[in-house]
Amino acid sequence: MSGPPATASERVHVRSARHDDIPHVAAIYAHYVLHGLASFEVDPPDAAEMARRHQSVVSLGLPYLVAEVGGRLAGYAYAAPYRTRPAYRYTVENSIYVHHECAGQGIGGALFAPLIEACAAAGCRQMVAVIGDSENWASIRLHEKFGFARVGLLPAVGWKFNRWVDSVLMQRALGPGGTAPADARESGRS
Repeated sequence: MSGPPATASERVHVRSARHDDIPHVAAIYAHYVLHGLASFEVDPPDAAEMARRHQSVVSLGLPYLVAEVGGRLAGYAYAAPYRTRPAYRYTVENSIYVHHECAGQGIGGALFAPLIEACAAAGCRQMVAVIGDSENWASIRLHEKFGFARVGLLPAVGWKFNRWVDSVLMQRALGPGGTAPADARESGRS
């Protein structure tokens, strides 16, 4: 199950990530680390580190999803705690990465709806996106399509590829969002 799917016009199958998906996830992410500004990492993590990150997310009851097209991994998405302080326990930060050869073929959108649904079902109330590069229009538009609003810009907070890079902050409510008190039973991360 290596390499990109032949065509993303085939049916996209979204499911929870398994341990055997992690080398493919690591390869997808490595491309963005080495060639893009979506990630502020400069050295791609190996499969062991990506497996540790995967386990960290799922151990909290949060979703870590993959998209398959034609039996091959075409992208992945997950939600992790936005910050570690207890008051942030109902807020998650999303990450979506699509195999670079499948960009613009609807894979990110196919991952986004189930990611949002799973986070709401887990009792999360807010989802935050920290988008690398204020010119990352594909990611900004994808987030807007799924109800995110731009809530901030952090100018020149990253240095990558010999230039300063902005971060765009976007946010959307999940479930009742901030309109009702939180119930400690909603989130296993209390």
